[in-house]
Amino acid sequence: MSQPARHPREVLLDRIIDWFAANGVLDTSMRTLAAGVGTSNRMLNYHFGSREQLLAAVISRVCEVEGAALTECLAAEADPVDAGRTYWEHAADTAAVFAPLFYELSAHAMYGKPYAEQLRTVLTDAWLSGFTAGYARVTTAEHAVRLARLSLAVGRGVLFEVALTGDRAAGETAIDEFTELVRAAVSR
Repeated sequence: MSQPARHPREVLLDRIIDWFAANGVLDTSMRTLAAGVGTSNRMLNYHFGSREQLLAAVISRVCEVEGAALTECLAAEADPVDAGRTYWEHAADTAAVFAPLFYELSAHAMYGKPYAEQLRTVLTDAWLSGFTAGYARVTTAEHAVRLARLSLAVGRGVLFEVALTGDRAAGETAIDEFTELVRAAVSR
């Protein structure tokens, strides 16, 4: 049985993400991006409206994929602390490409840019709900929510440092220490 045809916008978005993964984002213009993915600037504008809206679509898709990756890690590991550590490896592997975009667009959301408004929830919900569900397997619901928020904050902070400094080894050490602190917190 064949797969249903995908909307051209979704196919184009996949190509854009692949191009950004290979080339980085930085200050890439719509014209440069269009040439890089084999389309026209007009088609990018038609499907996405503006560079900012295109970047918002990219980060929404990346967050969707990352939320699914966290869910997979939690499903594969009985211990949510081990699942979180496994997910860290995945996040750190993609940090060089997507962390700058993630943090750039996070700043746009913090400044209240209209095109980035939806990112306030997109950039948080998948991780908070995933971590909360995982921790709820080993602690109270209230404690799970607090640990989820703490895990999100620490993970983002360490990811920021790794993306900024390139020092993955230091990030690994920090995450290992945090993992042990969380393990102790849920063992009480």
